[in-house]
Amino acid sequence: VLADGSEVRCLAVVIATGVSYRRLGIPALDRLLGMGVFYGAAGTEAVAMAGQEVCVVGGANSAGQAALHLAKFAARVTILVRGESLAAGMSDYLIKEIEATPNVEVRVRHRVVDGRGQYRLETVVLEDTRTGRREEVAVAAIFVLIGAEPRTDWLRDTLERDGSGFVLTGRDVSLDGWTLDRPPMLLETSVPGVFAVGDVRHGSVKRVNAAVGDGSVAVGSVHAYLAEAAELRTRPG
Repeated sequence: VLADGSEVRCLAVVIATGVSYRRLGIPALDRLLGMGVFYGAAGTEAVAMAGQEVCVVGGANSAGQAALHLAKFAARVTILVRGESLAAGMSDYLIKEIEATPNVEVRVRHRVVDGRGQYRLETVVLEDTRTGRREEVAVAAIFVLIGAEPRTDWLRDTLERDGSGFVLTGRDVSLDGWTLDRPPMLLETSVPGVFAVGDVRHGSVKRVNAAVGDGSVAVGSVHAYLAEAAELRTRPG
């Protein structure tokens, strides 16, 4: 059922609704989205940061990976963390890599409270969460990786999801309500013939190439499901 009330009938569905990255909620930065302010991974923008100073906001693995990738090009990368350390949300191997990378700095107990720039981001205002002291820092870009929310509210009563709202597929699907004799296919959800790919899927790697790979696998699964459904329709009894 679509938003306008119309209905579309089909034998199989592939859900690829993705995620919405959590925003900082700072109007000055929202105005510069894509002009030095980026939400999510830093893959395509990293090369353009050559020789410049950038900030990464976030303390989880995705932020650490983005910082290390940016450090290959940028003159300096500053990771901003509101907590006491990276240890609370980042894997130990990433922390060690960051510590061993000379042009990556970690500033704990800091948050972004404002930003400035007319046509592109020029500076950000940082606040020490312990003392309240603020400082304005010149940066070419800021990459915000503070989590994402899957666009699955419309599936709330339809498909199985994890505690964060990501769609369960394959072996993660509970078999209690499963209606077929076979187990769910790799990317199949709790409803036979409905598949989920990309960031919206529980356990997926949040990268474009991974989402493309999911899509390729799903095409094969859809064909297999349609063939299975056709066989069941023609089976006697």
